[in-house]
Amino acid sequence: MAKFELKLPKMGESVAEATVTNWLKEVGDTIEADEAVLEIATDKVDSEVPSEVHGVLVEKLFNVDDVVQVGQTIAIIETEANGEITTSNGNETVKEEKPAPEVVAAVEKQVENAKETTQPTIESTGDRFYSPLVKNMAAAENISQTELDGIKGTGKDGRVTKNDMLSYIENRTSKSSQPQTVVEAKNPATAQASASTAPAKQKTPLSVNSGDEIIEMTRMGKLIAHHMVESVQTSAHVQSFIEADVTNIWNWRNKKKDAFQQREGENLTFTPIFMEAVAKALKDFPMMNISVDGDRIIKRKNINLGMAAALGDGNLIVPVIKNADQLNLVGMSKAVNDLANRARLNQLKPDEIQGGTYTVTNVGTFGSIMGTPIINQPQVGILALGAIRKVPAVIETPEGDFIGIRYKMFLSHSYDHRVVNGALGGQFVKRVADYLEGWDLKREI
Repeated sequence: MAKFELKLPKMGESVAEATVTNWLKEVGDTIEADEAVLEIATDKVDSEVPSEVHGVLVEKLFNVDDVVQVGQTIAIIETEANGEITTSNGNETVKEEKPAPEVVAAVEKQVENAKETTQPTIESTGDRFYSPLVKNMAAAENISQTELDGIKGTGKDGRVTKNDMLSYIENRTSKSSQPQTVVEAKNPATAQASASTAPAKQKTPLSVNSGDEIIEMTRMGKLIAHHMVESVQTSAHVQSFIEADVTNIWNWRNKKKDAFQQREGENLTFTPIFMEAVAKALKDFPMMNISVDGDRIIKRKNINLGMAAALGDGNLIVPVIKNADQLNLVGMSKAVNDLANRARLNQLKPDEIQGGTYTVTNVGTFGSIMGTPIINQPQVGILALGAIRKVPAVIETPEGDFIGIRYKMFLSHSYDHRVVNGALGGQFVKRVADYLEGWDLKREI
């Protein structure tokens, strides 16, 4: 029999670690090649880690809530081959000769000696289980067993997680760092001075009344909340609005969508049409396709459009269409549909939500006629597409003006006023509207 080391694969240029969220297989289970063994979560997206070989899971090296570095061995799978230890190395499989028994015994003895000197004193007690990460954090912060047992866990079955520890350590540190104020009643002047240097009161927790329901935020919800607050604190948000007449697009799509469905097996929605117009406008105004790095402006070469999409749990994620300006309408439609479908099924890969240079969000999907979206950092602009409405409008013709029924929508452009002035922000969204209003009814697809 041989043993295969299942390692945490590389999941994107900026992803260095992941948290184990769920084991899909237990020790002793048979695993097929390409079958998912466990679920992991990064600060970008959740995903599964599949096995590269067929075999039996014989050892799990990490527990739920443990943090694993890219390239670390997560589990050991026993395969049918003899006398070899197999490891994954990128796209290659490396086979190593099995070391001699006396070498193995010597190494094991060294490991045991090391464990005796480094093993944290914290232990799991009763029904209370602590992962190696939590134990190490407790040891590093000199948290006693009694103190650790008193921490409320938010993980499965009340398990203490990494976030629980970070929150506890932060509160513990802030409390210990508060200055002690001693007020002498005999000296009013001293008392007044001491009172003025006392720290501000901590925020009073919200009261919970009978019948109120407490709902814990999901991991994704916490990440979204953090990113939104960070963006508002980073960028000076300002908005420009414009109304676009999309009657030609409405009528053209109605004529083409059935034939497109039969030929391509894809739905022809409005989103790829709008994304095409945005990509063209970004080529016209490259200073909207930038990022800010301190006092430097990074002008992006590629136009990578982020597309806000709904997840199965109601949260939003932003998959990225790379080099969107190089796609024709068929390619854009396939990319939009593929990313939206896999977002709903939680099947996006980490690389597919990174590298965006500008973002588009369709608030019209929820019935909103306009919105003021928050910039997706480190970008400097985001465009919200409002609902398409049938409205009465003044139509100008060589014969004079008259009232007619038109399909219109609002485009809401949020941009970073640190580097994008009102002229550029307004001209950009006006150019998008011009592309939409100038749609060719005779265009073939």
